[in-house]
Amino acid sequence: MAKDPIKKADNGTYYFRANLGYNPITGKQIQKYRSGFRTKKEAKEEYSKLVLASTEELTTKKDGVSFQQFIEETYLPWYKTQVKESTYLNRATTIKKHFSYFYKMETDEIEPIHVQNWQLKLAKDFSPNYIRIVQGMLSIAFDRAIVLGIAKKNPSRMIGNIKSKKTKVDFWTLEEFQKVISLLCKKDYYEHYLFISFWLLFMTGMRIGEASALHWSDIDFETGLLSITKTLYYRTMTDYKFVEPKTQASIRTIYIDSDTLNELKAWQSVQQQVLPDCPLVLSYNGTPTSKTTLPRALEKLSNLAGVHRIKIHALRHSHASLLISMGENPLLIKERLGHEKIQTTLGTYGHLYPNTNLEVAKKLTGILQVQSATESIANYTSNQHTAIYHRTVEEK
Repeated sequence: MAKDPIKKADNGTYYFRANLGYNPITGKQIQKYRSGFRTKKEAKEEYSKLVLASTEELTTKKDGVSFQQFIEETYLPWYKTQVKESTYLNRATTIKKHFSYFYKMETDEIEPIHVQNWQLKLAKDFSPNYIRIVQGMLSIAFDRAIVLGIAKKNPSRMIGNIKSKKTKVDFWTLEEFQKVISLLCKKDYYEHYLFISFWLLFMTGMRIGEASALHWSDIDFETGLLSITKTLYYRTMTDYKFVEPKTQASIRTIYIDSDTLNELKAWQSVQQQVLPDCPLVLSYNGTPTSKTTLPRALEKLSNLAGVHRIKIHALRHSHASLLISMGENPLLIKERLGHEKIQTTLGTYGHLYPNTNLEVAKKLTGILQVQSATESIANYTSNQHTAIYHRTVEEK
């Protein structure tokens, strides 16, 4: 026999708690609690209304979905299935950090003014280009909310993104890099590790995550081919993993020069004396290079060398700059850097070709050798401006 859902309270009124199925969006159980009914009949009538109501009515008319609930329980699990693991791991942290501004609001109640205020708040601490990336993620989240019926509009797209700002590509010239790396003493084990790390980044243009994930087995010392097939996702010394690069173009093989091969062999010999079975190229302690180790060393060395400070990623820009100064083709640079599109390469490094137009002008000088006709063959003398010209010449 089923239990009577209607209960009597100590004060003589009646109440009930109704279990009404599950929310089709969040998967959570729908429960309604009602109290204060003067008679049991009133309580039963209200209970019957709730039981007969559709799930859609209960979830859309009565209960909204908080933005925090939508992001953490619905959006992120779906987003994880749409992108590569490395992309998800990097972006999930960013999403939770910056979307928390809206967490206490219901998803369908977020208006364009709320997004604009959020933009202005971010602008106090972050660059326009970074904000554009984060807001792009927010727009995608609202697109998904609309598809699922959780929201009716996309306030992020309604308000529009902030203007992008062309950022200056920072890099070191060959001379500046030589000033810095020459300060390191390869007789010292740790400094030798720093030496090969900076050398490899400057001479290959690899991303720091790609270089940190590099194994000795990825290098063919006979052919000089280096295979880039993974990148490092690093949280702590004990919490890290090697994952696929974010784009197919990032998976590539590049040839490395003889000098770099010799430096790698020298480091391998030294490393094996301390870490006989270490599979990682850029490691001095058996674990991958942390996020802070190389940037801190680079900052200290640049100060000692009297060279302007750059971020670790700028060594990649420095490699591209070096290739451009050597006159290398942009398509070759694109392949070497692992860019998906040539527009990325040209858009990032095109300005580093300062003398291109001048060189073109010099090459065009004298290329045309023409002797003009002494009399008109095309017969344009009937043109009124031509007639005026000839009259003026004759009068003179």
